[in-house]
Amino acid sequence: MLKFFKLKKLLLQTLFLYIFLLTSPGVSLERFYRGESVSNYFSGVVSLNDNKYKESYDFFKNLESLEDDHSQYSKSYIETLINNSKINEAFRYSKKLKKKGMNFFQSDIIILSKLIKNNNFDKAYDYMSSTNENNYPALQNLLNQIIFSWIKIGKSNLNFNEANEIFQQISPRYKNIKKINDVFLNCYFDTKNAEVQFKNLINDQNTDFSRYTFFYIDYLLKKGLSQKANLVLKAKLIDVPRNLLLNQLYSDIKKDRQNYLQNSFNCKNTSHVIAELFYITANALSSQSLYSFSNFYVNLAKYLNQNFFSYNTLLAENFVMVGDYEKANKIYLLLKKFGENYSWHSSKQIARLKNEKLKTKEALFEIEKSYRNLKSPNLYQTYDFAQFLKNNQKFKESIKYYNKVIKNISKAHELYPKAKDGRGIAYEQLDDWAKAEKDFLDSLEAKPDQAYVINYLAYSWIEKGINIEKSLKMLEKANRLRSNDGYITDSLGWALYKLKKYEKAKEYLKKAVQLMPSDPIVNDHFADILWVSGEKLQARYYWKYVLNLEEVEEDLKNKIMEKILNGPTSIN
Repeated sequence: MLKFFKLKKLLLQTLFLYIFLLTSPGVSLERFYRGESVSNYFSGVVSLNDNKYKESYDFFKNLESLEDDHSQYSKSYIETLINNSKINEAFRYSKKLKKKGMNFFQSDIIILSKLIKNNNFDKAYDYMSSTNENNYPALQNLLNQIIFSWIKIGKSNLNFNEANEIFQQISPRYKNIKKINDVFLNCYFDTKNAEVQFKNLINDQNTDFSRYTFFYIDYLLKKGLSQKANLVLKAKLIDVPRNLLLNQLYSDIKKDRQNYLQNSFNCKNTSHVIAELFYITANALSSQSLYSFSNFYVNLAKYLNQNFFSYNTLLAENFVMVGDYEKANKIYLLLKKFGENYSWHSSKQIARLKNEKLKTKEALFEIEKSYRNLKSPNLYQTYDFAQFLKNNQKFKESIKYYNKVIKNISKAHELYPKAKDGRGIAYEQLDDWAKAEKDFLDSLEAKPDQAYVINYLAYSWIEKGINIEKSLKMLEKANRLRSNDGYITDSLGWALYKLKKYEKAKEYLKKAVQLMPSDPIVNDHFADILWVSGEKLQARYYWKYVLNLEEVEEDLKNKIMEKILNGPTSIN
C-alpha cells in the first residue's frame, strides 16, 4: 500500500510538471515542485472538475501565491471560492490579483459585484475604466458592456433618454437580452411605457419570457394595483400552469400573505438587476451542460440579491446533473420552507434522488407525506403524484389519482392524454387489458402523434398476437416521429419479425441493439432474428450476453436458457 501511494505521488508530480510546462513556459518552478504542493494542486483541479467544491477549496487554499508562477491556478481558485459561496474571500483574492496586474474577467466581475452591491458606483466606474479589456469572448464582452452601462447610470445619475442611448450600443444580435434589459430600464426610471414593455415581453410569441411575469406582478403590486396584478397572473398561469415561480406567487397572494416579498426584487436596485443578468447567464450555461460555470454565476446572483430564493432551484438542478445529490438535497430541503408549491416541487425532487439511490420506500414516504400536506392539491400535483406511484409499481394506488384528474378535466385539457396513458399502463400492469386498451385509444384520439403511446399499444398488441398489420403501420408512424428511439426501433423490428419479414426486421433490430446495447429485451429480439437468419452461433452469443446483464427478470432468463439449447420455440 505504501508503494502504491509513493507511485501515486510520483504520477501526480509528473502530471503537474507537464501542466506547468504547457501553460507557464519558462517560469521558475522550484518553489512549488514539492510533492505536497503537486498533490494539492492536482487534487484541487480534479475536485473542481468533478464539481466537488469544498474538497477543491481545501486543496487550493494551501497554495499561497501559486498564481505568480501558474496563472491557471488563480482562475480555478476563483471559481472554487465563488462556488463555495466565499464571496468576501474571493473579493480579497481578486484585489490581490489586481495589485499584481494578474486580474482577469471573473476576478474583475467579483470586485465589481462587491462595489455594485455597496452602491459604490464611482469606484466601480474607475475600476472598469482601468481594466481596458476589450478582447473578451462574446458572452463576457456582453456582460461587461451591460454592467458598465448600469454603473454609468448609477455614477452619473443619468436620465432615461441618456441611459437608453447607452444601451442602444448593444449589438442587435442579442435581441432577447436587450428586450429584458429595456424592461428593467423602463422599470428603473418608472417611465410611462414600463407597463407596455412588461406586457410586450411576457406576451412575446417567439420566446418564452413567462418568468418575467413575476417582475411585472411585483411592479403592479408596488403600484398598489393588486386587482390588475391578480388578473395578469391568472391569465399567464393558464398559459404556463406549471411555472413554479408564478404558482407560488399566486398561492401567497391568494392567501393574502406577503411571502412573495421573500422572493423580492426591486428594479430600482442596480444590484438586483445585475443579479438577474447573472441568472440569465447561468441558465444559458446550464443548458449547454457547463454546470460549474453556471454555478459561478448563480452564486453571484444570490450574493447580489440574497432575497430572491428561487435562484436556488437552478443551483439544485445543476448539482443533480453532475450527480452531487447530497448538495442538491440540502438545497431542496431549504426550498421546502418557502411555501406550499416549493415544498411540493422539492419533495418530488428529493423523492427522485432517493429513487436514484434505490431507496424506493423512503422516496414513496417522502412524496406521500408531501402530497397529504397539500391543503388543496391541484390537477397537476395530483397527476404528478399518480405518475410517481405508477413509476414505482404502485399501480392500483396510482389509478385512484389518475381517476381524480380525468374526472375533473375535458378531453381538450393537456393532461387528458397523459393521464389516460398513465392509467392505461397501470391497468396493463394489473392485467386488465380491456381497460388499458381503451385508455390508450382514448389518449391517442385526444392527441394522435404520441410516439410512445403508439409504441406501447402497438407492442402490446404484437405480444398478444393481435392487430399485427395495424401495429406495423402504427409503429412506422412512431418511428417517423422518433427515428432514433431504441424502444420504438425495436418494436418496429419485432412487428416485422412477427410478420416474417426477416430481412427488414433484422435491419431495425440491429439498429435497436446499437441504440440500446445493454437492454435485455432488445438483445433477445436481435438474437431471435439472427437465429432465423441462420446465424445460430451469433444468436447464442447475444443470449449468453443477456444472461450476464444485471436486473434481468427470472422469467426471461429461463426462456433464454431454453433458446440457447433449442432456439426460439415459435415465431408466431
